[in-house]
Amino acid sequence: MTYLWLKAFHIMAIVTWFAAIFYLPRLFIYHTQAIKEGDIKGVERFKTMERKLYRGIMNPSMIAVLLLGTGLLSLNFEGYLAQTWMQIKLALVALLIIYHFWCGMLQRHLAADRNDHSETWYRFFNELPVFVLIFVVLLAIIKPW
Repeated sequence: MTYLWLKAFHIMAIVTWFAAIFYLPRLFIYHTQAIKEGDIKGVERFKTMERKLYRGIMNPSMIAVLLLGTGLLSLNFEGYLAQTWMQIKLALVALLIIYHFWCGMLQRHLAADRNDHSETWYRFFNELPVFVLIFVVLLAIIKPW
């Protein structure tokens, strides 16, 4: 029974983390547009939204994903790590963690009025986690190797 509870809460945390991962870069796009338009009130509003999303939702959900995922792994640590699909999945999760902290760095730069990227760059950046999501779900469900 413990396994099912861990798995259920792990999936809920994943959904929350990905929602934030998809939305924060979208806010960066709107923030960049507001800068270009000279919308000072909009820029300040985006700074607040980005900070609250990153600190209040994205960080806690990532921590929950990692703790619950570790709990699931601990139920059969050697068995899971011996499977290729899990090794690939964990490598993708590591990339997602890097992306997460990259988002945090971008959020801090925008909050300090240091925008180094164009709206187009943020649009491409926003799409990167989609590929991770697709592959992680396929690996977890199909377990091809």
